[in-house]
Amino acid sequence: MVSKEELPPLLQIGDVLVSMDCITEHFCCDLDVCKGACCIEGDAGAPISMDEVLEIEDVLDDVWDTLPASSQEIINRNGVCTIDATGELVTPIIENKDCAFAFHTHNGCCMCAFENAWNKEACNFQKPISCALYPIREKTMSNGLIALNYDRWDICRCAREKGEAMHLPVYQFLKEPLIRRFGNDWYQELEQTIAELRRQGMLD
Repeated sequence: MVSKEELPPLLQIGDVLVSMDCITEHFCCDLDVCKGACCIEGDAGAPISMDEVLEIEDVLDDVWDTLPASSQEIINRNGVCTIDATGELVTPIIENKDCAFAFHTHNGCCMCAFENAWNKEACNFQKPISCALYPIREKTMSNGLIALNYDRWDICRCAREKGEAMHLPVYQFLKEPLIRRFGNDWYQELEQTIAELRRQGMLD
């Protein structure tokens, strides 16, 4: 078995570069512990594309009544997106804290209004893909390739511990959103590439 240091730093699947951390690290969200802290912590909202801005505008009425008054106020004033310090489109946040599209449940958990409505088949927009892909962060490179990197955030320690206990790699935990973003054929090629690395003794 080769050492972890001998693994290739990236896998290229089509026009997507996948960091090996997405393959070797483990992760599984544990809402019972973190209470949806990723919808609260941070200094900016979730990155969104212009297409997602249009989708959010189309389904806003589906989730409007579940949003707190503070969210409704800022959306009425500023719209469904804003621009962060790096020039990216992001969701609005409330008092430098909660995402404007989140709400708190009776047990103190912060939930995405879109995903809540999606699960009830009351909305056809699930949630921003940047949220669905977390802890993977996507970045488009100057050469047009897309880079997927694993983001290690202190508030997700419980998710790392749960993932370790379940032996669940990041890419498997995120199978559904990765397929949503890049397609089933792409994900199958990723799995085949990982299987070949295991066959060669380069992965456990």
